[in-house]
Amino acid sequence: MDPDQPALPRPRKRFGQHFLHDAGVIRRIVDSIDLQTGEILCEIGPGQGALSDHLVRTGNALHLVEIDRDLVPILRQRYAQYSKVSVHQCDALTVELHKFSSDQPLVMAGNLPYNISSVLLIHLLSQRARISRMLFMLQKEVAQRLVAQPGTKEYGRLSVMVGRLFKTGILFDVGPGAFTPPPKVWSSIVALQPRLEPLGPKVPDEAFETLVRQAFSQRRKTLRNTLKGVCSETLIESAGVDPSARPQTLSPADYARLVSQQLSAANC
Repeated sequence: MDPDQPALPRPRKRFGQHFLHDAGVIRRIVDSIDLQTGEILCEIGPGQGALSDHLVRTGNALHLVEIDRDLVPILRQRYAQYSKVSVHQCDALTVELHKFSSDQPLVMAGNLPYNISSVLLIHLLSQRARISRMLFMLQKEVAQRLVAQPGTKEYGRLSVMVGRLFKTGILFDVGPGAFTPPPKVWSSIVALQPRLEPLGPKVPDEAFETLVRQAFSQRRKTLRNTLKGVCSETLIESAGVDPSARPQTLSPADYARLVSQQLSAANC
């Protein structure tokens, strides 16, 4: 890279910036992405380019999504010699993947800002048809919620929302020392692979999200209480679910059956 580039700005707390610098970790991430010829990459939050420096050398088309307007011109100058690299100054929470590729699913990667990672994952679910697979650095606590099984303390709304649509797995953990500045928490690299079909019956995403959010709004209460006014006990039972069960004990397929019964009842 050009040694005469302008000095990089300091990490900004409001963007949740913790820049990865550990070469060993970066290499493991690149190897885990396992990029194939012709695949199109999209990196969320390239920051100072530690991971991007390796991705651009693959020769694949690469879209970099960066919200920090001070970093964008630096990244554009840094990768000016790479014709297949596009740098986009925008908020990842509003990114529209179809603008990057109209006919080919994207390989998503990045060190996600921990303060928006859960919301961003939910945002990407609605665009899953345009995603080939995802590999993200997340706060370890969030990663554990993604892979959690029903009945465990980590299992929650995010587990259900993502688990219905993606197979998830933690590849390896990363300590605070791999970043500048070092965060106060450990991180994990998580792989997310779209399922061929969502778990449970096919239901509208919006209806599924609404019911799951309602169920987990009071996770210590039973379903008959937390879904009162939304699903009757009879409806819950007709979905094959115990009304006295608590939200964290249901699988994504269970919630899909609840939504299916709810919509059927509304159409009667």
